[in-house]
Amino acid sequence: MPPDAGPVQAQRFAAQLLSGPPGRSPIAVAERLLAIQGQDGRGARLSVRSRTSGLTAADVDRALTADRTLVITWLNRGTLHLVASEDYWWLHPLTARPQLQVGCQRVLARLGVSAQDADRGVELVERALADGPLVRTEIAERLIAAGLPGDGGVALHVLMLASLRGSAVRGPVVGAHHAYVLARDWLGPPPRPLDPDVALARLARRYLAGHGPASDRDLAKWAGLPLGQARRGLAAIAAELADRSDGLADLATSARGDVSPPPARLLGPYDPVLLGWASREPILRGHAGIVTVNGLFRPFALVAGEAAGIWAYTGGQVQLRLFGALPDDAAAALAAEARDVQRFLAGSTNTGSEQVGQDPDEVA
Repeated sequence: MPPDAGPVQAQRFAAQLLSGPPGRSPIAVAERLLAIQGQDGRGARLSVRSRTSGLTAADVDRALTADRTLVITWLNRGTLHLVASEDYWWLHPLTARPQLQVGCQRVLARLGVSAQDADRGVELVERALADGPLVRTEIAERLIAAGLPGDGGVALHVLMLASLRGSAVRGPVVGAHHAYVLARDWLGPPPRPLDPDVALARLARRYLAGHGPASDRDLAKWAGLPLGQARRGLAAIAAELADRSDGLADLATSARGDVSPPPARLLGPYDPVLLGWASREPILRGHAGIVTVNGLFRPFALVAGEAAGIWAYTGGQVQLRLFGALPDDAAAALAAEARDVQRFLAGSTNTGSEQVGQDPDEVA
C-alpha cells in the first residue's frame, strides 16, 4: 500500500461526510455524493443516516414523496441510484448508456420477451403511468394482461428499460413500496440538454466533491464510463484541481488537508464508501469475502477507517458480529450507533430492494 494511503483515505472519508460536519438533510447528502447506490431501499436510507444527525428514514421518504427533491433510477453502471431530482436530467443521458439498454434487452430475451414485445412493454408502462404512480406489482399485472410472460423478472426489467430510456423513475413512497412515475410528470419538463463535454466536466467536478482525492480510473469505474471520457471530464476542470504530488485529482476548493479518521460508524448495505473507487482494499483489508459476497454488500462496522465487523437489523434490533476485540471507546461508539440505527429506522416500512444491475466484478 502506498505510504500516503492513510491520509488519502481520511480525506475521502471527509469528502463522503463520514467525518467532519454532517450533512443537514437528505438532499444535502445526495448533492455531495451525487449518486447513492439504491437497489436496497434500507441501504440508501442508511447512507443518509450515517452522514447526517437526528434525521429519520421518514425524512428520506418525505424528500422522495412530498418534496420531490430525490428520485431513484437506473444510472451509473446500470444500477439503481438515489440522486437529487435536479441532477437527474443531465446525469441520466450521460450515464444511462445505450449499452445498458442492450444488456437489459438480452435479459428480457432470456425470459422469453422479444425485442418487439420489450418495446411494447415500455409503451404499456408509459400509458399506465400517465394515470399516476404505480408500484411494480400493479405494473406487472398490466403487462401480464397484455400477454407478456408472468415471470417476476419481466416487469422489473421492462421498468428498467423504460427508466434507461428516460421515461420512468422511482418517485413517491406508497406504503411499504416505492412507486414508479413518468419522469416528465414527476420532475417537470427537461431543461435544454447539456453539451456532452460540459456534462463530463460537471460529472468530474461533482464526483471529486464527494470522492476526492481520486484517479481517472476511479471516476470511470464509479460512473460506468469509458476511461477516455473520465479523462476528458477531469481535463476540462484542470484549472480547478489542487496541486498534488501523488497523481490523484481533487478540487482545490476542498482544502481537506490533514483530517482525522471518521468516528466508529455502522454503515448500511451498499454504502457509497465501498463503491466510489476502483479498490476497496484500504477499507476491507482481509475481510472482503465477508462484507462483499456474491455481489451483495453487507452492512458493516467502520472503526478507525477499516471494516471491523458486520451487522444485521432483525426484529427492530441491531445484531453486530465483530471481526475481533475492540477498544472500549470504539465498542461504546458502536453501541451508540446501534441505538441510533434503531431510532432512525423505527416505523419505517419501505425497506425493499431491487437486485438488478449489480457490477459484474462485485462478486468477492
